[in-house]
Amino acid sequence: MKKEERPWSVPADDIYKLLDSSDKGLTSSEAQKRLSEQGANEVAKKTRRHASRILLSQFSSPLIFILIIAALVSFFLGERTEAVVIIAIVMLNSMLGFFQEYKAEKALRELRKYVTHQSNVLRDGKVVELDSKDIVLGDVLFLHRGDIVPADIRLIEAKGLSIDESSLTGESVPIKKSTSIIDAKYSLPQDLKNMVMTGTVIVGGSAQGIVTATGSDTFLGKTAESIKEITKEGDFQKSISKFSNLLLKIILVMTLLIFAVNAFLDRGILMSFIFAVALAVGITPELLPIIITITLSNGAVRMAKEKVITKRLSSIEDFGNIDVLCSDKTGTLTEGNMKLHKFVDLRGKNSPKVLLYSMLCSSIKKQKRSLSFEDPIDRAIWQSREAGRLEQKYNSYKILAENDFEFERRRMSVLLRKGKNNIIIVKGAAESILKVCNSINMEGKIKKLSREGLLEINNKISGYEQDGYNMVAVAEKKTDKNKCEVSDEKNLTLIGFLLFIDPPKKNVKKSLEMLERLGIQVKIISGDSPVITKRICKEVNIELFGDKVITGEELDSLNEEKFIEYSNRYNVFARVSPEQKYRIVNSIRKKGHIVGFLGDGVNDAPALNAADVGISVNTATGIAKESADFILLRKSLRVLAHGIIEGRKTFNNIMKYILNTISANFGNMFTVAASSFFLKFIPLLPSQILLNNFLSDVPLLAISTDNVDEENLKKPRHWNFNLISNFMFIFGLISSIFDMLLIISLMFFIHATTEQFRTSWFILSALSEIIITFAIRTKSKFYKSKSSGLLVWLSILTIFVTVGITYLTIGSKLFSFTPLSLQFILLIAGILILYFTVIEIVKKHFFSRFEA
Repeated sequence: MKKEERPWSVPADDIYKLLDSSDKGLTSSEAQKRLSEQGANEVAKKTRRHASRILLSQFSSPLIFILIIAALVSFFLGERTEAVVIIAIVMLNSMLGFFQEYKAEKALRELRKYVTHQSNVLRDGKVVELDSKDIVLGDVLFLHRGDIVPADIRLIEAKGLSIDESSLTGESVPIKKSTSIIDAKYSLPQDLKNMVMTGTVIVGGSAQGIVTATGSDTFLGKTAESIKEITKEGDFQKSISKFSNLLLKIILVMTLLIFAVNAFLDRGILMSFIFAVALAVGITPELLPIIITITLSNGAVRMAKEKVITKRLSSIEDFGNIDVLCSDKTGTLTEGNMKLHKFVDLRGKNSPKVLLYSMLCSSIKKQKRSLSFEDPIDRAIWQSREAGRLEQKYNSYKILAENDFEFERRRMSVLLRKGKNNIIIVKGAAESILKVCNSINMEGKIKKLSREGLLEINNKISGYEQDGYNMVAVAEKKTDKNKCEVSDEKNLTLIGFLLFIDPPKKNVKKSLEMLERLGIQVKIISGDSPVITKRICKEVNIELFGDKVITGEELDSLNEEKFIEYSNRYNVFARVSPEQKYRIVNSIRKKGHIVGFLGDGVNDAPALNAADVGISVNTATGIAKESADFILLRKSLRVLAHGIIEGRKTFNNIMKYILNTISANFGNMFTVAASSFFLKFIPLLPSQILLNNFLSDVPLLAISTDNVDEENLKKPRHWNFNLISNFMFIFGLISSIFDMLLIISLMFFIHATTEQFRTSWFILSALSEIIITFAIRTKSKFYKSKSSGLLVWLSILTIFVTVGITYLTIGSKLFSFTPLSLQFILLIAGILILYFTVIEIVKKHFFSRFEA
């Protein structure tokens, strides 16, 4: 297509020629050729972090930046060895962080490949499902309600089509679309009524169109840089921000205090400044973002093995902390595979007419009935054995107009012509159909729908529901009209019912028991009837609060306060609308719960967005998958439960690092601040502080692989800032006491030189943080909880490196270390053993008092 030609200004009949395509679509060979020439149909997302961006982020810390400047100043003032060592350690630390983050980012990109977005494309004259990235210029696509538009498309046919273009134009009101030609002078998306654009969502109707642009050539692709991707901030992100702010305040106050004391004691302004900054770097858990990223990415990989794919790493911890799970029953409690069991008239006898009319009033048409993306009810109708026998009769009808299914009215309709007669057929939920019926067809005779007749039909409906059937009613009306609107769905004649069955899953009881053991409350929020929902819940051993199912109608009668109360008190809801699902989720969140919502339909998108953790399945509608944070490759509560366990392991391992680091760092800071008042020299050189910080953090890179005690997986654990702050002060103070024990021993008993003092404290400080990890990683006695092999061996290796470097020439020349005699080593070993023993004793009392 030439650039100067505008597809919206070309008649629909000529668009095929313009794009060198046909009404039978492209051939597979031609499509493959275009794909190799044009590239994949992908718009680069701003969330993707390239290697250069990850590398630069390693130097984004203000403290690192100040340290580099200070090192450069030292270099020009003659302290060249010190400056080179500082720069070398900063670079080594940054490269380690880069390697780990790049590896994590790569792993996340690989996982996202599991999440596919399918499109219905006409290839070789047949409609097939393809991954949206394989769409090319000239492809003919079929679009339906709930689809995310995968490319820029010129509409050829449109039936009641309305589009949510807010992602592209900011317009919140859905836009009606048509196939009419648009003047070539228009070029803004909101003006192009015969085009649908990449990233927009079909909220009503259906369409057929031809692809006019893909990837970076689309409107979205050209404006990708100017479009802000809105991401919700979960509980994990809020907690990290709160924790970072708390830590920053403590670090700034203490660092300024240490600088002021050392400068006042005339230890040199520059050296005091470098020391204070180096200490700030040393006590700052600058590896926290890296540790979190590694732990989350490793958690994501483990979750993928459990068939749970994450789209957003920061959601993993929230996933593990879910304490209320909201879910539909279909496909979760039940098999989710609707099968047409019966099609009956009002006497309960088999009625081919009811089946034929339901085929005609369907989102699936004969030529594409095998597609898997369609409504499960309609798919079950078409896949029934009896449907194939009615194809000849089906072909004798001509479809004149359609009104798509809407959740608000819970029905759809179609205007048909057979011979000279026009008929409106309406299909939908029984109560919705009965509202618009004024007569019934009883064995071929049309009778007015009396009060007694309505009571009899409702009793029959109740009986079907009690037997476990999902039910759809079918009605008809003769008309002279050649058009059909929603307003024509009235004064209908009820002719019969379609009865579907969706049995409970075999392992669902065990899955629910597993969730209960994990401390998760399950709430069922269904659009199905209260009777069927209640029966299924009881069959799978879900105990209804007050033996009551709350209906959408009942929710509508409540004020906001009562709505919140009911949402939190009751656990089973039926006949609820998409808006009510959204409000229920929000109401539970307002009470401080971490809410997970499992949904796969168009009507689930608002609730998926509202939940702390949105969960969908790979077979869900496009908008549901886009709204979700996690995608289940198999819709199963067991899969979900295993994913939650992995999320909890991730949370616990991140918390191990935080508690270890903040207590050790705070203890070191407190010791330095206190010792500055009576020591005549700086206790550690800046280069020694940075090396200490680097070495003590290396083993903790393996914390993501650590095992987690069973007791820590039994219930959700949230960020407990009271516990964190108390742990920092109590265990930091204990660390400082043993630092002081070393200082007193070195000064008054051994009479160590400055070099011996610094070397001894360096070894004690680094080794204590490494060894204490094995005490505070568990609330049990350390030998009762098995650590991961990688954590153990990396710790042993780092201990040897820490001690060994003090005996090497490089340690002496670059870091001013001196080899220590046996008495120093025995003193350090004795203090470490005593320190470890005290921590083992104190931790038991600490956790029993402060852990909620």
